[in-house]
Amino acid sequence: PLSMPVPDCYQVAVPSPLRRLFDYLAPAGYSREIAPGSRVHVPFGTRELVGMVVGRQPRGAAAPGELRAIQAVLDAEPLLPPALLELVAWAADYYQYPLGEALASVLPAALRHGGDYPDLRTWRWQLSALGHGLPDPAFPRAPRRQALVQLLRERPRTGAELRAAGIAAAVVQALAKLGLIERCADPTTGCGAPELLLGEAPPSLHRDQQAALAAIELHGYHAYLLHGDTGTGKTEVYLRAIEKTLRLGRQALVLVPEIGLTPQTLARFQARFAQTIGVLHSGLGEAERARTWAAVREGRIGVLIGTRSAVFAPLPALGIVIVDEEHDLSYKQQDGFRYSARDVAVMRAHRAGVPLVLGSATPALESLHNAACGRYQPLRLTERPGAAAAPRWELVDLRNSRLREGISARALQAIARALAASEQVLVFLNRRGYATTLLCHRCAWIAGCPHCEARLTVHLGARRLLCHHCGHRRALPDRCPSCGGADLQLLGQGTEKTEATLRALFPDAPLVRIDRDTVRSRGGLQAKFQRIHDGGPCILVGTQMLAKGHHFPAVTLAVILNADEGLMSPDFRGSERLGQLLTQVAGRAGRGERPGTVLIQSHYCDHPLLQLLVERGYPTFAERLLAQRAAAGLPPFGALALVRAEAASAARAEALLSAIRAAGEALDAEVQFLGPLPAPLEKRGGRYRYLLTLSAAGRTALQRLLPQLAIRLETLPEARGVRWSIDADPQEVL
Repeated sequence: PLSMPVPDCYQVAVPSPLRRLFDYLAPAGYSREIAPGSRVHVPFGTRELVGMVVGRQPRGAAAPGELRAIQAVLDAEPLLPPALLELVAWAADYYQYPLGEALASVLPAALRHGGDYPDLRTWRWQLSALGHGLPDPAFPRAPRRQALVQLLRERPRTGAELRAAGIAAAVVQALAKLGLIERCADPTTGCGAPELLLGEAPPSLHRDQQAALAAIELHGYHAYLLHGDTGTGKTEVYLRAIEKTLRLGRQALVLVPEIGLTPQTLARFQARFAQTIGVLHSGLGEAERARTWAAVREGRIGVLIGTRSAVFAPLPALGIVIVDEEHDLSYKQQDGFRYSARDVAVMRAHRAGVPLVLGSATPALESLHNAACGRYQPLRLTERPGAAAAPRWELVDLRNSRLREGISARALQAIARALAASEQVLVFLNRRGYATTLLCHRCAWIAGCPHCEARLTVHLGARRLLCHHCGHRRALPDRCPSCGGADLQLLGQGTEKTEATLRALFPDAPLVRIDRDTVRSRGGLQAKFQRIHDGGPCILVGTQMLAKGHHFPAVTLAVILNADEGLMSPDFRGSERLGQLLTQVAGRAGRGERPGTVLIQSHYCDHPLLQLLVERGYPTFAERLLAQRAAAGLPPFGALALVRAEAASAARAEALLSAIRAAGEALDAEVQFLGPLPAPLEKRGGRYRYLLTLSAAGRTALQRLLPQLAIRLETLPEARGVRWSIDADPQEVL
């Protein structure tokens, strides 16, 4: 008898914590080949999941009936092209994350859960053949129906156009039921013609901008570090480079660190380009996000602006990748798929053979090191457009000073002068809430979080206590729950208390507070920014939401209330973060025609790093930190990884990391281990958290060891009941 050929099987990445692919047969009676990058419904245990085909291989020696079949193929053609599929696979491998979950995370939620591919056609209403035969007037006693017919006799209209003309949906549906009107779809369109590219005339470039733009080569992979001091016009360089890219018929990807910057950047880009600009960030609704993602995939969008996850967007004609504020911590995902969008952007540009521009006024030390080693070409901007000049920095010593709720007399005098001159003032404190501690004066009871090793922050306006780590909240008590005393004191300071203090001291000055407590909607932040841009004297109080790339031309004074936290940070990156934050906040002052002043309050004005930053600026400050890192063998002169574990008991978390350390030491002698040690905040959300730090002279040794440790972690008996994760190139020790 003739033997039947053994069918191939498909390798499917399933969203599960298991770090492996699963083999499935084609659906019964399915004759077409399923291309990698296509979504499929598959049985997985007792569930049905949406996975993605990543390859095909011979069935091998599997017994009949041993393999299960794919239940349904969801895509007629693959959602992810091969290059993007390979990029996600690389990132999953580098950051030690299951490929199935990584692939699911890069899809919009609607597609991730098996939803239909978005219909991108623009639908319009038009008169049907029956409707064209109507007399005139068609509805003399129904003016709304008559108006609708008249509008559609002129040309087809979208639903939005009809609503704007005052035509209710009920009127439209009534004529549709009568067969007098019908829907028609516009043909698919691209992202726009190059000859219709610009919506406004670009401004003239200053000398540094001209040199930077001339240096950016648009053919092939080239990496550039655009180090532009605040206010020197980095965005204009981006816009000019994108214009050249679009004229070549290619697409541009622009990454920004946070949603708060997206509307501002979008408005700037929409004013410049007479083309569709796409936006991707977590604040979008599921349907809107899926439609934008699909429009990018089909080449309808020439410029995509997005936050971290946009680095995986499917741009078929990618021509340039730009990462604005490349130093920002927001580019590193801190849970789940712990990738760095900046570093993935570097790899994506390299694999696609397109230029990469990393821009910042305060580049990360890793980026400065790469520029020094020749991996990136440095492009420096120091000139400022027009009459703008760099702000003047001053240190304000808080030792033995009389303070008004954390604000020095020197700062209050400067605020009063600025307001009298009809100027705006930015007061920065990177801590929201009213007070950091609620203390009983009688028995010394302190309000603590029952789930974390942390104090509850007082939010006076909402009359509540809130944990900024796990979200636990409770009502603000009138009496001490321990002794019943009524003398409860509010210690420490947040933006809410600063706002109250400044309102009392400057009652006639408008005040805008910007932090997570005051901005809870997409339009809320923009409304506050609009008040600032309207001009006139104003005090801005806020957290780091105010520090990132915003342009406030009327701000002439920036007051930083507390510069000491970064100096005391246990994290070796603390000094770098402090220098970046102070420089970015300072950069909000003096961006218009009037000069700016920056006052930095500190108890350690004689600290060498603080002195160096104020007197010599961020580049010299960064050079000093790089020298210290080199001496200690810390990144970028060494490689780090963290294994985190958390459990209901400290002993279980520590036991798992002790076991994995023993396994790691037996596997690779080139890697050094530190720990396990409690995390800086040991208890969070009712679970105890421990860290194991791995270090090596280079990434090769770590990348050789980490996959082996991941497999061990999946199988160790100590892992039962313990949540664990691996973080390659960690940016925070949490």
